[in-house]
Amino acid sequence: MNEEQISKIVESVINSNNSKNLFDRHKMEKVIDAAVARANELGVGVTIAIMKADQVLQMSYHMPNANLVSCTLAPKKAWSALAMKEPTKDISKDIQPGAGLYQMETMLDGRLASFAGGIPLKINGEIIGSIGVSGGLVEEDQSICEAAVAEFLKESK
Repeated sequence: MNEEQISKIVESVINSNNSKNLFDRHKMEKVIDAAVARANELGVGVTIAIMKADQVLQMSYHMPNANLVSCTLAPKKAWSALAMKEPTKDISKDIQPGAGLYQMETMLDGRLASFAGGIPLKINGEIIGSIGVSGGLVEEDQSICEAAVAEFLKESK
Protein backbone atom coordinates (compact mmCIF):
# COMPACT_ATOMS: atom_id res chain seq x y z
CA MET A 1 0.00 0.00 0.00
CA ASN A 2 1.33 3.40 -0.87
CA GLU A 3 0.98 6.64 1.08
CA GLU A 4 -1.89 7.93 -1.07
CA GLN A 5 -3.95 4.77 -0.48
CA ILE A 6 -3.36 4.98 3.28
CA SER A 7 -4.39 8.64 3.29
CA LYS A 8 -7.64 7.79 1.48
CA ILE A 9 -8.43 5.05 3.99
CA VAL A 10 -7.73 7.34 6.96
CA GLU A 11 -9.85 10.11 5.41
CA SER A 12 -12.68 7.64 4.82
CA VAL A 13 -12.61 6.49 8.46
CA ILE A 14 -12.54 10.05 9.76
CA ASN A 15 -15.46 11.11 7.53
CA SER A 16 -17.41 8.01 8.51
CA ASN A 17 -17.02 8.75 12.22
CA ASN A 18 -18.02 12.40 11.84
CA SER A 19 -21.20 11.56 9.97
CA LYS A 20 -22.20 9.02 12.62
CA ASN A 21 -22.24 11.33 15.63
CA LEU A 22 -25.04 9.54 17.39
CA PHE A 23 -24.83 11.85 20.39
CA ASP A 24 -25.13 15.12 18.51
CA ARG A 25 -26.63 17.81 20.76
CA HIS A 26 -29.51 18.50 18.38
CA LYS A 27 -30.43 14.82 18.20
CA MET A 28 -30.33 14.52 21.98
CA GLU A 29 -32.54 17.61 22.33
CA LYS A 30 -35.14 15.87 20.15
CA VAL A 31 -34.88 12.78 22.35
CA ILE A 32 -35.44 14.87 25.46
CA ASP A 33 -38.34 16.67 23.75
CA ALA A 34 -39.97 13.29 23.03
CA ALA A 35 -39.49 12.22 26.66
CA VAL A 36 -40.92 15.51 27.96
CA ALA A 37 -43.91 15.19 25.63
CA ARG A 38 -44.65 11.70 26.95
CA ALA A 39 -44.15 12.87 30.56
CA ASN A 40 -46.59 15.73 29.95
CA GLU A 41 -49.13 13.26 28.51
CA LEU A 42 -48.83 11.29 31.74
CA GLY A 43 -48.88 14.42 33.89
CA VAL A 44 -45.58 13.70 35.61
CA GLY A 45 -42.28 15.55 35.99
CA VAL A 46 -39.08 13.61 35.39
CA THR A 47 -35.36 13.86 34.89
CA ILE A 48 -33.97 12.36 31.68
CA ALA A 49 -30.32 11.28 31.43
CA ILE A 50 -28.57 10.25 28.20
CA MET A 51 -25.27 8.41 28.67
CA LYS A 52 -22.70 7.08 26.21
CA ALA A 53 -21.26 3.58 26.57
CA ASP A 54 -18.10 5.10 28.07
CA GLN A 55 -20.30 6.11 31.06
CA VAL A 56 -20.07 9.81 30.28
CA LEU A 57 -23.34 11.65 30.80
CA GLN A 58 -24.00 13.45 27.51
CA MET A 59 -27.16 15.34 28.36
CA SER A 60 -29.60 15.58 31.23
CA TYR A 61 -32.81 17.52 31.67
CA HIS A 62 -34.75 18.03 34.89
CA MET A 63 -38.35 19.12 34.33
CA PRO A 64 -39.42 21.97 36.64
CA ASN A 65 -42.12 19.80 38.24
CA ALA A 66 -39.84 16.79 38.86
CA ASN A 67 -38.84 15.64 42.32
CA LEU A 68 -35.29 16.41 43.40
CA VAL A 69 -34.48 12.71 43.93
CA SER A 70 -34.95 12.09 40.20
CA CYS A 71 -31.73 14.07 39.51
CA THR A 72 -29.81 11.31 41.28
CA LEU A 73 -31.83 8.33 40.08
CA ALA A 74 -32.03 9.03 36.31
CA PRO A 75 -28.24 8.83 35.76
CA LYS A 76 -28.12 5.74 38.03
CA LYS A 77 -30.74 4.07 35.87
CA ALA A 78 -28.78 4.96 32.72
CA TRP A 79 -25.56 3.60 34.27
CA SER A 80 -27.32 0.43 35.49
CA ALA A 81 -28.71 -0.30 32.02
CA LEU A 82 -25.17 -0.02 30.65
CA ALA A 83 -23.53 -2.01 33.41
CA MET A 84 -26.02 -4.87 33.24
CA LYS A 85 -26.57 -4.65 29.46
CA GLU A 86 -30.32 -4.86 29.93
CA PRO A 87 -33.28 -2.68 30.83
CA THR A 88 -33.34 -1.89 34.53
CA LYS A 89 -36.86 -3.34 34.80
CA ASP A 90 -35.30 -6.76 34.16
CA ILE A 91 -32.62 -6.52 36.86
CA SER A 92 -34.87 -6.84 39.91
CA LYS A 93 -35.65 -10.54 39.48
CA ASP A 94 -31.91 -11.36 39.43
CA ILE A 95 -31.05 -9.60 42.70
CA GLN A 96 -33.85 -10.91 44.92
CA PRO A 97 -33.03 -13.23 47.86
CA GLY A 98 -32.17 -16.64 46.44
CA ALA A 99 -31.47 -15.30 42.93
CA GLY A 100 -28.06 -15.57 41.30
CA LEU A 101 -27.10 -11.92 41.78
CA TYR A 102 -28.55 -11.45 45.25
CA GLN A 103 -26.87 -8.54 47.10
CA MET A 104 -25.37 -7.03 43.94
CA GLU A 105 -26.93 -3.66 44.86
CA THR A 106 -25.07 -3.59 48.17
CA MET A 107 -21.84 -4.81 46.56
CA LEU A 108 -21.96 -1.83 44.21
CA ASP A 109 -22.44 0.68 47.04
CA GLY A 110 -25.90 1.68 45.87
CA ARG A 111 -24.92 2.51 42.29
CA LEU A 112 -27.24 -0.10 40.78
CA ALA A 113 -30.87 0.85 40.14
CA SER A 114 -33.06 -2.22 39.79
CA PHE A 115 -36.42 -0.74 38.88
CA ALA A 116 -37.90 0.39 35.58
CA GLY A 117 -36.77 3.48 33.71
CA GLY A 118 -33.31 2.62 32.32
CA ILE A 119 -32.79 1.17 28.84
CA PRO A 120 -29.58 0.47 26.91
CA LEU A 121 -29.30 2.01 23.44
CA LYS A 122 -28.41 -0.60 20.82
CA ILE A 123 -27.42 0.00 17.23
CA ASN A 124 -26.72 -3.08 15.10
CA GLY A 125 -26.69 -5.19 18.27
CA GLU A 126 -23.99 -3.06 19.92
CA ILE A 127 -24.71 -1.09 23.10
CA ILE A 128 -23.66 2.48 22.40
CA GLY A 129 -25.24 4.17 25.40
CA SER A 130 -28.35 4.29 27.53
CA ILE A 131 -31.19 6.46 28.73
CA GLY A 132 -32.45 6.76 32.28
CA VAL A 133 -35.70 8.38 33.39
CA SER A 134 -36.85 9.01 36.94
CA GLY A 135 -39.61 10.95 38.64
CA GLY A 136 -42.86 9.09 38.12
CA LEU A 137 -44.19 5.70 39.02
CA VAL A 138 -41.93 2.97 37.65
CA GLU A 139 -44.46 2.23 34.89
CA GLU A 140 -44.46 5.92 33.91
CA ASP A 141 -40.66 6.11 33.94
CA GLN A 142 -40.52 3.03 31.71
CA SER A 143 -43.05 4.46 29.25
CA ILE A 144 -41.22 7.80 29.07
CA CYS A 145 -37.88 6.04 28.64
CA GLU A 146 -39.30 3.89 25.84
CA ALA A 147 -40.48 7.06 24.06
CA ALA A 148 -36.99 8.56 24.43
CA VAL A 149 -35.29 5.40 23.12
CA ALA A 150 -37.66 5.25 20.13
CA GLU A 151 -36.81 8.86 19.27
CA PHE A 152 -33.08 8.21 19.69
CA LEU A 153 -33.25 5.27 17.29
CA LYS A 154 -35.34 7.30 14.83
CA GLU A 155 -32.78 10.13 14.93
CA SER A 156 -29.90 7.67 14.46
CA LYS A 157 -31.04 6.41 11.05
